[in-house]
Amino acid sequence: MLAVETLGSKRVYANPWMMVREDTIRRPDGSTGICGVVDSPDIALIIPVDDDRLHLVEQYRHPVAGRRWEFPSGSADQRVDVDGAALAARELREETGLVANRLTPLGTLDVAPSMLSYQCQVFLATDLTHGAPLRDLEEQDMRSAWFPRADLERMILDGTITDAKSIAAYTMLLLHGRTPHD
Repeated sequence: MLAVETLGSKRVYANPWMMVREDTIRRPDGSTGICGVVDSPDIALIIPVDDDRLHLVEQYRHPVAGRRWEFPSGSADQRVDVDGAALAARELREETGLVANRLTPLGTLDVAPSMLSYQCQVFLATDLTHGAPLRDLEEQDMRSAWFPRADLERMILDGTITDAKSIAAYTMLLLHGRTPHD
């Protein structure tokens, strides 16, 4: 199958965290169109696990005008984060105060590939030590707590947890180490 060709690109909006661009494209059949793309740095999502408990953070999310429970996550700072594991370790420490002596990569998610260019690297954090969070100014209202696995699953089913990347990451955790069936 032929690829879509980008004929041109223009910046529509930018701030320190993201840039919106509009690409003019030519489809394989020769027709043209536009695609809106949101560019931002890649992110890491961390699933902290201690026995049968998982650690979540809750914070206000302005686009949905409400507080949301989710796994700790954050975007890369190209000046600081040289790889996904370094980003995951930094975000885990900042948001929860936890330090993982073991970070295991679980996979990569395309969060919303129809409009977002960034990817989310998912890590399992184990062998944890506890400390004080080092939250950014934007995260000062953040709460964090441990939840038994059964409670987390109930929260997904009853709509308390709606963050798609957290739900997808939890699926990665459930499948971790399993052999695919034919």
